[in-house]
Parts: sequence; structure tokens; C-alpha cells
Amino acid sequence: MRVNGESVMVSPRVSVGRDWSAMKIDNVADSRKVGCRPDTEWGEKEEKSGGGLYSLTVNSIPSLPPQQKLVVGYALTSKKIKSFLRPTLEGLARKKGIVFVAIDQSRSLLDQGPFDIVLHKISGKEWCQVLEEYQLKHPEVTVLDPPDAIKQLHNRQSMLKDVADLNLCSSSGKIGVPKQLVVEGDPNSIPDAVNRAGLKLPLVAKPLIVDGTARSHELSLAYDQFSLSKLEPPLILQEFVNHGGVLFKVFNIGETIKVVRRFSLPDVKKSERLHNVGVIQFPRVSCAAAPAHDADLDPCVAEFPPLPLLEKLAQELRLRLGLQLFNIDIIREHGSRNSFYVIDINYFPGMSQSLFRRENLRFTCILIIGNLNIYSVVLGPS
Repeated sequence: MRVNGESVMVSPRVSVGRDWSAMKIDNVADSRKVGCRPDTEWGEKEEKSGGGLYSLTVNSIPSLPPQQKLVVGYALTSKKIKSFLRPTLEGLARKKGIVFVAIDQSRSLLDQGPFDIVLHKISGKEWCQVLEEYQLKHPEVTVLDPPDAIKQLHNRQSMLKDVADLNLCSSSGKIGVPKQLVVEGDPNSIPDAVNRAGLKLPLVAKPLIVDGTARSHELSLAYDQFSLSKLEPPLILQEFVNHGGVLFKVFNIGETIKVVRRFSLPDVKKSERLHNVGVIQFPRVSCAAAPAHDADLDPCVAEFPPLPLLEKLAQELRLRLGLQLFNIDIIREHGSRNSFYVIDINYFPGMSQSLFRRENLRFTCILIIGNLNIYSVVLGPS
């Protein structure tokens, strides 16, 4: 389907309505169970949305019970605050009983709050220690997400290990990872290492460590053996898989997924494999600035991966990674309908601007913090 011109697919499992019992949380009005803060001044009427997305019913966003609110303390980079905490989102969340409070990183976290949720995307050992100390003192507060779990996605070797171990295969299709090799030593040893590993050229080279910098998202395409020694370790080499120049970004928030198309690296023709030499560097690809919604794509390339397959993958990764906020970059092998590869996983990714336009605002608010599955995760099932 298309929303505001962007191709999207939404998991159809969630149905949100006025009936809190549909959220599978008993006695939601009981503030002791949901862990919400009393607020005697609270009392907003529910606003109605004009329709639904895919099979997701968005007649209204459930508000918290009257006189209660959910306090979300956030520690985010300035870039993430600008892209995520938009005034429209904060305003709608406030009407639904969700209040975002900035965490002052110059003060002790223990002296701030009280919070029901701590939402963060700050790196560094010092911040991890702060969160660990806070969790020991406040085990009742949900941290999205645990620093130890996030660390897995800071290394491109460990981030894809769970996908490789899963080796997901069903009647809907199969999902794996491209054949890959980790290189941390002398660049001159790379050609021999590639030969021993049996990797086929061309190879995609990516920095091994993902640290949030622009460089960590850059990649190169190496066409021949001689050019491999020009690469700069530490890095990971992946066999390039033709995929029609399109990838699918699967946003996972709680138990909800949303899928969008993005442009990716173009296919490499057989003649290019034979005659191209050297290393071609690419800036960051598949970012929000590269949507593929207006492109005249081959239907076989544009077709979304089967939803049951994506839901199974997301469910398994949530359990194995221990994360709630992440996105998966998936490609379909060109010429195949049901053979897919995961090439990257990112924590708390940036959301496309189209997700924040008027028609999608309510849906976005549900995805970010207010959907029934996030409540189920954050507040705990009864």
C-alpha cells in the first residue's frame, strides 16, 4: 500500500480500539499494574483518526485511564531528538497520557524522575554504568533498551550471528545472511583470506564497528583481488548479492513491524564482474533520503517480502537480541521470489519523515510508544 506517496506495509496483527480489554492486559485501570503516575489535572477526550492502515485499525488511540499518565524519561542525541521528538508527536502523546521528560545528563540519573520508562540512545561506557546503577536502584522502571543488548548491534559480526544461527526457512521463503568474512589485520593479507574463505567477487566492504558516525555507515564495492589490499581494516566483507537496487527496511517497535522500500546499490552485471577493477566507494545508502516510492520498479523487485516470514524473523530477533527498537535491512535475491538476506540491523533507527505527516501521526504515536504491544512490553502482561 502507499501512504503519503511512500510504499509501506504494516503488520496486520494489531487492532487498536476503545476497548482496553483488546490490549490483553487485565485491569489496566489499576495504576499499580501499569506503573503509571497519578495526575489529578489529567482528563482529555480521545481524538478520532480518519481510517486505518493496511489491516491495522486506528479508529482512536487508547488514552491512559483518567488521572494517570506514563512518564518517559529520554536521553537522546540532539540529532535523534530533532528527528524523533517532534512537537506534533509530543502533543498527541500528551493528550493520551504520555509525557516525555528530558534527562539531564549533567546530573545524577538517580536524582531525577520518577520515570516509568527510560528511552535512550547514548553510547559510551560511562552512560552504560549510569543505567546499570539506575536499574539496580529502580528495577520497576523499563529501560528501552538494555545497554548490553544494544552492544550486539555495534559490531557487524555479532549483529548478524543470530540471523545466521536462525537459518529461517518456511513455506513463505527463506532468510539468511550473505557469506562474509571479518578482517582485522594486515590489509595485504586480505586477498589470501578471501581465497581461503571461498568468497566470490565483488565484495561489499563495511566498517566492522558501528559507532553512530557517518563513516560507520559508508561502504565500498571491491571488484578484483588486487584492490582488496587497499581496504582499511577492521571491516567485514560480504558477498554482493544482486537485489534489483532495492532493499526493505523492517522497523520493529515492540511486537509491531512496518516495512518501507529504499534504494540500495545497483545490480552488478556479468560484464561488470569481468571487466571492472578497483574499489568503488559509496556514501550512506538506503537512508530516509532515498525512498523508492516513486520509482518505476519491476513488480518482482518491488513486491514486499511475505508478512508471515517477516513477523517470524522479527519475533525471533526480539527474543535473541533482547531488543524492542530496531530495524532490519533485507534484500531479495534478484531472480528469486522468496530468497532473502539480512545485510544490517540498526538500533533505534531514524524514522522516515512521511511517518510524521498528518495522516500518519496517530499511527506513528502508536508505533513509538502507545501501541498495545509496547504497553504489553513496557508495563508487563497481567
